[in-house]
Amino acid sequence: MQESAKRILDPIRDPLLQLWGHLETHPALKALILLALGFALARAANFVLSRVVGRVTRKTQTLLDDKLLELVRGPVFYTVFLFGAALALQQLDLPEKFITTSVRLLRSIVVLTWLRFGFPACGLILDSMSRHRKKLQIIEERTIPLFDNLAKIVLFGGASYTILMIWDIDPTAWLTSAGILGIALGFAAKDTLANLFAGIFIVADAPYKLGDFVILDSGERGQVTHVGIRSTRLLTRDDVEITIPNNVIANSKIINESGGPWIKERVRVKVGVAYGSDLDRVCKILEQVAASHSEICNEPSPRVRFRAFGESSLDLELLCWIDEPVLRGRMLHELNLSVYKTFQQEGVEIPFPRRDLHIRLMAAASPALKTGDG
Repeated sequence: MQESAKRILDPIRDPLLQLWGHLETHPALKALILLALGFALARAANFVLSRVVGRVTRKTQTLLDDKLLELVRGPVFYTVFLFGAALALQQLDLPEKFITTSVRLLRSIVVLTWLRFGFPACGLILDSMSRHRKKLQIIEERTIPLFDNLAKIVLFGGASYTILMIWDIDPTAWLTSAGILGIALGFAAKDTLANLFAGIFIVADAPYKLGDFVILDSGERGQVTHVGIRSTRLLTRDDVEITIPNNVIANSKIINESGGPWIKERVRVKVGVAYGSDLDRVCKILEQVAASHSEICNEPSPRVRFRAFGESSLDLELLCWIDEPVLRGRMLHELNLSVYKTFQQEGVEIPFPRRDLHIRLMAAASPALKTGDG
């Protein structure tokens, strides 16, 4: 195969070399040819990507490679074309300093072009990885912003370092200055940095997610509406939004009502009946009250527990499950009404505290009472 290629190229090699030698006296024409050749090669590279590589990507089951191929066409075109432009500049009879600066500028543009490709490419890759949570559980929809920002920082840092090297700038002094400045900013904004790192840990550890109902140490209960790098926002049942710094949440006890094996929540209805009541009958009545409500879950089934012997009542508790924590307030209201009405219909007595007052006349201790004076 090499011999056949050699036989084809040998007849045209010498004429091309002679033509290129004649162009040494015409640098502008030589530069124009290299520029046109670079443009043609850039178009050819895009053609190969679209027709050849594109034909392969269209046969795959994922759209990620198609989207990445569409994004990479621009950087490939500009890389090949600007490489030809740099070669063309070097053929011109211009000051060496001007040519060196222009070539460095073209290389910097190439780096920025690939940086512009890297930002959306990271987003596409992370989005695709989040759809395969069985393989990569740490990357999911809520953690995409964190990893996307980290990837962009790495890309930006790498691009900045490359550009500095292109312009022969020693980055050591810059890094030293940045380190000193970082220490000063760290002391000045320690609370902000604490919230920032706490937000990263919250996103990674996932004690709660958007839509969960949580209870704070201070007693507030609400739905998580925003999990940011600096703070978390809750919307209470009074439609009041609470913003809590992540540093506070990271060091607090948070009850997640939506956590656990399911989103269902157990509702407890405390009931007291009079001593002497038929507890078996009372338990059946309470279970029927829960089972007859359309929004009470059948699985797990409602149940009743006898909790204590109270001062004036036998204390029981109706336990039943609802589909979402947000329904708890209304369900308690409706179940309490149903229990009260059903007890009235069934003649079950709901006691109230009673006190017997015994009065003793101690005549010996009171002369007035003994004599009848006064």
